[in-house]
Amino acid sequence: MKKLLATSVLAGAAVFAAGVAQAQETQTIVSWGGAYEASQQKAYVDPWEEKNPDVDMIFENKAQTALAGLRAQVQADNVVWDLVDMLPSEAIIACAEGLVEPIDHDAVLAAAPDGTPPTEDFVQGSLSDCFVPQIVYSNIIAFNTAMFPEDKQPTSMEAVFDVENYPGKRALQRKPINNLEWALIADGVAPEDVYDTLETEEGVARAFAKLDTIKDHVIWWEEGAQAPQLLADQEVAFASAYNGRIFNAQVSEDQPFEIIWDGQVFELDGWVVPKGKLDKMADFLKFATDTQRLADQAKYISYGPARKSSAPLVSTHAETGIDMKPHMPTYGPNFETALPKNDEFWADYLDELTERFNAWLAS
Repeated sequence: MKKLLATSVLAGAAVFAAGVAQAQETQTIVSWGGAYEASQQKAYVDPWEEKNPDVDMIFENKAQTALAGLRAQVQADNVVWDLVDMLPSEAIIACAEGLVEPIDHDAVLAAAPDGTPPTEDFVQGSLSDCFVPQIVYSNIIAFNTAMFPEDKQPTSMEAVFDVENYPGKRALQRKPINNLEWALIADGVAPEDVYDTLETEEGVARAFAKLDTIKDHVIWWEEGAQAPQLLADQEVAFASAYNGRIFNAQVSEDQPFEIIWDGQVFELDGWVVPKGKLDKMADFLKFATDTQRLADQAKYISYGPARKSSAPLVSTHAETGIDMKPHMPTYGPNFETALPKNDEFWADYLDELTERFNAWLAS
């Protein structure tokens, strides 16, 4: 009888465990790995799982090949990803190909705390038919403060192109993107007019003429880690870089770097929902992109939240305790002359301008 009872208890426990396992819902998220994915985990995945103990969220570090992966899954009629982190340019393609779900932003996403609808609260122009942005990251120029007198610290894009008053080498990424935009801004073109100017032959010629003024003073980099290293070694006075790398060098390595926010070229990163997955992921998408969650993400990484209402809620770095607001691309003073990267422009002109840029380098 005891053996029979024990067997029955074990069997009942097994059935119960199977029922619990069956009730557990898995949600698969595709992201980029590293510090960025860690910021997502801490800011909204962990709190979502705490609120929903029956949900198990799993990351796959496959964002680099997400577009190809979505194509294969949709073609095979076997979509296994539930939410995908993607750049806006690829999101536009995925949307046009029917790989991801269109999103009614004001119906699906959370309003701001004061009731402002999402379409008015997210950074202007950041929402597209199938795309919801999370963060704003930025391509900026930084400089080594030790290489300039205290009374002559550069503050504008013009300084980067002024080798007489601001001597020293410049480190720039070996590509036309950003460099042509900055050349025009330094030459007096308003940020809102940059891409219209670059669509003309006269505008392109003007940008290259401005680059000519510093060509002999440039070290060209191709890997993101090179720029802060060149600055740290004082091989260059200025360097173009991703704002997050400069922030890490400032905070983690105590490097004497400052960012010139003037003329920053900002980009977005955000979510798309694979075909057939909107019902499953709508609640999480609403939670993960609300005002508080995007502000919380800024505790872990120096990328600005994509919602205007999140900016005042940005607080301190989770590990060092420093105020994160001044390090955000979207922080008011930093964002005054910001230029949104025009993905459609570069989709149309990248090959042509890359060929011309490489010919200019070789000349």
